[in-house]
Amino acid sequence: MANLRFQAVEKALGKQPLEVKVPSERPSEYFGKKVFNREMMYKYLPKEVYDKMIDVMDNGARLDRSVADAVAVGMKKWATELGVTHYTHWFQPLTEGTAEKHDSFVEHNGKGGMVEEFSGKLLVQQEPDASSFPSGGIRSTFEARGYSAWDPTSPVFIIDDTLCIPTVFISYSGEALDYKAPLLRALHAVNVAATEVCRYFDPNVNKVTSNLGWEQEYFLVDDSLYSARPDLVLTGRTLMGHDSAKNQQMDDHYFGTIPDRVQAFMKDLEIQALELGIPCKTRHNEVAPNQFELAPIFEETNLAVDHNMLLMSLMKKVARHHGFRVLLHEKPFAGINGSGKHNNWSLSTDTGVLLHAPGKTPEDNLRFVTFIVETLMGVWRHNGLLKASIMSATNAHRLGANEAPPAIISSFLGKQVSQLLDHIENAEKDQLAIAGKQGLKMDIPEIPELFIDNTDRNRTSPFAFTGNRFEFRAVGSEANCASAMIALNSAVAEALADFKKRVDARIEETRNDPRFAEGTGHTAKFHAIMDVIREDIKTCKPIRFDGNGYSDEWVAEAEKRGLDVEKSCPRIFERYLDEDSVRMFESLKVMTRKELEARNEVKWETYTKKIQIEARVLGDLSMNHIIPVATRYQSQLLQNVSHTRGAFPTEKAARLSERNLKIIEEISERTSSIEKQVEELVNARRVANKIADEHEKAIVYHDTVAPKMESIRYEIDKLEMLVDDACWPLPKYRELLFIR
Repeated sequence: MANLRFQAVEKALGKQPLEVKVPSERPSEYFGKKVFNREMMYKYLPKEVYDKMIDVMDNGARLDRSVADAVAVGMKKWATELGVTHYTHWFQPLTEGTAEKHDSFVEHNGKGGMVEEFSGKLLVQQEPDASSFPSGGIRSTFEARGYSAWDPTSPVFIIDDTLCIPTVFISYSGEALDYKAPLLRALHAVNVAATEVCRYFDPNVNKVTSNLGWEQEYFLVDDSLYSARPDLVLTGRTLMGHDSAKNQQMDDHYFGTIPDRVQAFMKDLEIQALELGIPCKTRHNEVAPNQFELAPIFEETNLAVDHNMLLMSLMKKVARHHGFRVLLHEKPFAGINGSGKHNNWSLSTDTGVLLHAPGKTPEDNLRFVTFIVETLMGVWRHNGLLKASIMSATNAHRLGANEAPPAIISSFLGKQVSQLLDHIENAEKDQLAIAGKQGLKMDIPEIPELFIDNTDRNRTSPFAFTGNRFEFRAVGSEANCASAMIALNSAVAEALADFKKRVDARIEETRNDPRFAEGTGHTAKFHAIMDVIREDIKTCKPIRFDGNGYSDEWVAEAEKRGLDVEKSCPRIFERYLDEDSVRMFESLKVMTRKELEARNEVKWETYTKKIQIEARVLGDLSMNHIIPVATRYQSQLLQNVSHTRGAFPTEKAARLSERNLKIIEEISERTSSIEKQVEELVNARRVANKIADEHEKAIVYHDTVAPKMESIRYEIDKLEMLVDDACWPLPKYRELLFIR
């Protein structure tokens, strides 16, 4: 095994950057080359069919069979011109990945030959075998039928020789078995609620769009070294490994020169991503060694989620071509920064207004304040749910550390916005409104024009306001962004709907009040909005925090404020089944109680399985790799001591052998401890595995199995520093992180 390590190191050191074939066209010319986008639709579809498809995509019009058939004909013509021979419904089951089953276009022609066919029926709907996908008890394993249905708002694309059709995935009885279906419902809910509120300020608003810009962090490891680490291969992270003498303490990797092999990988990845319509914008070295980031231009949220899922698959494929493995695990290496996927989220109108951006007029800024406050209301009411939406067995390793957001959801607004909200909360109402033809004026020096980018950012905040959007920083690098976006957009939709209901009630109460009659300068609408905003500023104040989210004092303070401070991953998932959560999802028609219960079953089962696999891998590596190597080295030392005693007088031999004897003793103690703890780990798993209830089993795995793994790792990492480097079987951190 040690030989394998050094062979891997030698192979990795000898690799050179691959030459990347760069298209002759400019990126703008080959962007979306493999996407059946609006431009391709216009080219390959009849005019009336094209118009109907635009209506379907933009306005949610019904897609009838005749239109689907016509679209299928044009889509197949476009695809076959690009060498496509197969098609697949591409969906996102509850596995955090994607799924696809490829079918060829060919069918029997009834004359002993074959014909290539692709109908509207095949485009719009399929019945994949869904028995092996997690459903949380929604369906029995012997009930195989599920349905995948085309999502026309996300363009069809080509991977290799296959036409990929983004779809939702639902059970025979209609429950969602994926992330896309509830995401689309959540986006619809926030569109409806936000549009209604926008019409207080601009009656011309007909649609509000949720936007997402993700920042994908990842590690690259040479594939030779990766293959020599069974823990990386089987779990995605290193279950053991002592710190490298140099890691990230010099801060010299962040934004540094990109290594040549990595640059070639990035260039290749970007070309292929752009061809698939993924608008890559930024690439750079991240803080930790061999850690990098890629970020796109903002897109509509559903499309952005699809693009992120597609990109993660593409990254793995391109990396292998360049002799790398992509590590998307949130914490593949102990002692250095993990990887997140910051979700930059905003709302915009079909009139071109960013709702979380300040404007030039008092009316614009009242709208800005409204959407800031109601977003905070949603986050405040459902802070535990939002934490549950980003939690996983893998992300739990990252959250709460001193390089990632704490496992407590709070929001940083910056000095100016905080002062603005405090002023509105505490000022006398008459100070806030002075009538005029232009509507209203706020007696605040910064209004009518706000400059918000004059406050330093708080990197410890999980949900920070960053000038015209919120940055949800707690999302993990391996996650499907849809999970966080379902919870966030639903929470904000509920808050906005409640805001509208209360404002309308206040307007009705004061409709005949002479103080608010036409020409008085005080509109009932304005006073109703201000009254509700002031109430909500006070209500959601506990979610606002501008200090150090890593401090112990904040944990105590957060608990006093009523924020969710739970750290146990399985218990955090319980927030999905809180009555407030169920009521919100059901009222918005995003998910039913049954769907929520099923998803939690999947979450608990997935958590258990991940810890279970890690525990088995750690036990195997401990007993079959680490202890034999340590014992072998111990034997060498014992032999040396024996020879020393034969060659020197007793007193001198004792003095010369003193260090070796200490090492021998320590190796014995640590290997004995490892052996004992591995046995305890196996027994703890056996006890946990007898528990039938998935919720309880996950809790027991968290409380009894996972801690034992950390204790075993501690002993192994100490052994790594004792055992001769030439004997150690696994590539070390210095090799994994610094060979590029």
